[in-house]
Amino acid sequence: MTNRNNPLLTSVALLVLRVALGGILIAHGWQKFSEYTLAGTASSFEQMGVPMAAVVAPVVAVIELAGGIAVVLGVLSRVFAALIALDMLGALFTVHISAGVFVDQGGYELVAILAAAGIAIALAGPGKFAVDHLLFGRKRASLAAAAA
Repeated sequence: MTNRNNPLLTSVALLVLRVALGGILIAHGWQKFSEYTLAGTASSFEQMGVPMAAVVAPVVAVIELAGGIAVVLGVLSRVFAALIALDMLGALFTVHISAGVFVDQGGYELVAILAAAGIAIALAGPGKFAVDHLLFGRKRASLAAAAA
């Protein structure tokens, strides 16, 4: 049984992907604000060799928290998903790639899959189960995303 072009299944798959990606990023963004603090996050980033860590830390925290919420809800999904992908690719290439694949050794497997999910949502859009779809409809949501 193959349903390659079933729009309902595609929208359900995109919803599952959005909730998973957004949920993980909400947790990581919230952690940067509440547990680590922005100053602590900036200090950690600096120790990891992230350029302009004092500027990058709050930007990353906001992208992760606000972007995670937006992606879960399907609000400006393509824009936030692209920002999330850039955030994760930055982490991959500045911090994690030298540690290899495995996350328990500081590797890139988590940030790579999060970047891939962000790219997928940025390219495919949020699907029908999204605020963007409710507000703009299918055609206008695509036009709004293309204009952004």
